Amino acid sequence: MDTTELDYDLPRHMIAQEPAPGREESRLLVLDRAAGTIGHRRFSDLPDFLGSGDLLVINESRVVPARVRLVKEGTGGAVDVLLVAPAGAGSWEALLAPAGRVRPGLRLCAPGTGPVAEIVARSGNGRWLVRELGVTPGGLAEALGEMPLPPYIRRNGDARLKDLDRERYQTVYARVPGSVAAPTAGLHFTDCALRRVGEAGAGVVRIVLHVGPGTFRPVTAARLEDHRMDAEPFEVPAPAVAELREAVRSGRRIVAVGTTSVRVLETLGPEGLGLDGPVRGETGIFIRPGFRFRVVGAMLTNFHMPRSTPLALVIALCGSRLVRRAYSEAIASGYRFLSYGDAMLIT
Repeated sequence: MDTTELDYDLPRHMIAQEPAPGREESRLLVLDRAAGTIGHRRFSDLPDFLGSGDLLVINESRVVPARVRLVKEGTGGAVDVLLVAPAGAGSWEALLAPAGRVRPGLRLCAPGTGPVAEIVARSGNGRWLVRELGVTPGGLAEALGEMPLPPYIRRNGDARLKDLDRERYQTVYARVPGSVAAPTAGLHFTDCALRRVGEAGAGVVRIVLHVGPGTFRPVTAARLEDHRMDAEPFEVPAPAVAELREAVRSGRRIVAVGTTSVRVLETLGPEGLGLDGPVRGETGIFIRPGFRFRVVGAMLTNFHMPRSTPLALVIALCGSRLVRRAYSEAIASGYRFLSYGDAMLIT
C-alpha cells in the first residue's frame, strides 16, 4: 500500500490543545461498519452501544513524567531528555535533543542546581544511557519530569496547563508506570463511566502495554510494508487471559479501547489466549490494510494524525473509503482531533 493513502488535510485549529472540561464531555462519532452509517453522540452515551456479553478491554499503563529539561554543566546549553525505559538501578535509556553535541561523560544539571544526570554511552537506536546522580525523592522523572506530551500540543511555559496535563494526560485507571505517551482512547473514561459499562451488561478486562516514543514517529517509507514498528512490552494477567479466551470461544464481542489494546489482542490471537497463566512479551506488530482481525470485534479510538500507524490500523479495520468519509464528516462537523480530542466508536 502506498503511504500517501494515509494522507488527509487536517486543519491546525482542529488539533485539541487542551482536554475537554470533563472527560465524558467529548463527542463520540459512531461508525457502523456493517451498515456503512455515521452517527454523532456524546461519549457519555457509550453504554448505549454495549450490551450483555460484550467485553471492554482497557490498557492500564501509566504515563511516566518522562520529559526532563536540563542544561549542560559548564556551558548551560539546553538538553531535552526523554526517559524511554529503565536500564537498571538509577539508569535510563533516553532520547536527547539536540543530540549532536552530547558525549559520554557529560553531566546535566537542572536549571539553578548542580548535576542531576550523566550521559554514560550510546545504547543504539538513537538512544543514550543516562545515569541519575542522586536525585531524590522518586528519581529523575518524579522529581523534575513533565508529562511527555506529543509535539503537536504546545504549552509555552503555561504552569496552569502543565498542572492540568499531570491529571488529564493519564487515564483514571492507569496503574502500572511505563508509558511515554498516553493510551489516549481511554482518557475519556471516568470511574462513573466504567460503572455504567458494567450496568449495561458488559465486562471490563484490564491489560498493560507500555507505549514507547515510536508512537510519535510518522510513516516516512514510501510503502507501508517498509515501515518498522518499535517493540513495546505488554502483559495480560491470568484472569484476563481466561476471560478473553472464554469470550473468543463463545463468540462474544471484544471491544478494544485504543490501538494499544488492539495490538496486544491481535498479537496474542486465539493461540496466545489458549495459554494458562499470565502472558508477557513484546510486540512490534504493525496492523495495516490487509490484516485479518481474529480477536477484536469493535474498537474505541480517537482521531489520528495523517501518515500515522494508528490511522493505518483504523483503515485496516474499516476500509479506506469508510474511514475517509468518517474523517471528512468529523472535520466538517468540528470534531477535536488527536490526543486531547474527541472519540470514535467503530462497531
